[in-house]
Amino acid sequence: MKSQRVKNLRVKLWGVRGSLPTPVPPSVLEQRVRDAILADPGVEKKAGSIEFESWFQSLPPHRRGGYGGNTPCIEVSAGNTRLIVDAGSGIRALGAELLQGPCGKGAGELHLLFTHFHWDHLIGLPFFAPLFIPGNKIHLYAVQEDLPEVLKVLFHKPYFPVELGQLGAKIECHRLEPRQARQFGDISVTPYQLDHPDPCWGYRFEHEGRAYAHCVDTEATRISRQELGPDLGLYSGADLMVFDAQYTIQETVEKVNWGHAAASIGLDIALREGIRKVVFMHHDPAASDERVGAVEQQTRQYYDRIVKILKAQGQTFQDVDWRFAVEGMEIDV
Repeated sequence: MKSQRVKNLRVKLWGVRGSLPTPVPPSVLEQRVRDAILADPGVEKKAGSIEFESWFQSLPPHRRGGYGGNTPCIEVSAGNTRLIVDAGSGIRALGAELLQGPCGKGAGELHLLFTHFHWDHLIGLPFFAPLFIPGNKIHLYAVQEDLPEVLKVLFHKPYFPVELGQLGAKIECHRLEPRQARQFGDISVTPYQLDHPDPCWGYRFEHEGRAYAHCVDTEATRISRQELGPDLGLYSGADLMVFDAQYTIQETVEKVNWGHAAASIGLDIALREGIRKVVFMHHDPAASDERVGAVEQQTRQYYDRIVKILKAQGQTFQDVDWRFAVEGMEIDV
């Protein structure tokens, strides 16, 4: 999947909600807020002015445009290589963007990696426009062996009107080997197992000494280095980790074996493993933007408390630059 050359490893979040899509797009909500403020005769700020934009961008996500409602789809780029992780509803907008390049002319070649096959990670695939254009070549990858069977069910009546064999693009399925690196152009990718009721695999992406750990749909029941064993390599020394934070700590106790974690667990791992940046996603579909914002604030209190304890104990650690994911967010690793 070729694009304009990206110097460093870069990650774009096209969908950050878990389990079920809950749109409206943040950009639409932001415009509504802008329009409402500017329509108020008591507000003297002007759109586009430094004063207004500075104030507007200072608002937290839950007061500005929200966190987003599309389910997981992540784009990873470096050098001349771009990869896609999962096909949640966020992939539809990515597909529309790709049509502006070679995919729109039937000359595109794409690489899509799946973590697992729950609905929220598949739901956007039948609406991924490059699939329908003759001449495009779409490579699909998974550690799980049943990827071809999953596709046959997904693209089959009565679930979807277009059969798999009727798609315009050429589809090729590939199996990834657990914990074995595979080179995709400028990016090396290694699958590691996550803690999820159905087999789910995270990915470590590496490019020129930089590493991104994709750890979404995990309950993180294995936390210590000993418990993680051969999967410790997913986390150790990563520059960026995107981590599952669908629940609060209390909810993880109430929803054992549901396959999702809390942000505080991810911060514990990041502090121990020296991970510089962390982004938390897979927000609960039942949680309003205000609720996600409240959890983010609780996480801030937790992090500040842990840092204070570490300092009091004289322990050496690296500060973690962390935040909750907003749809459309781009992160340089």
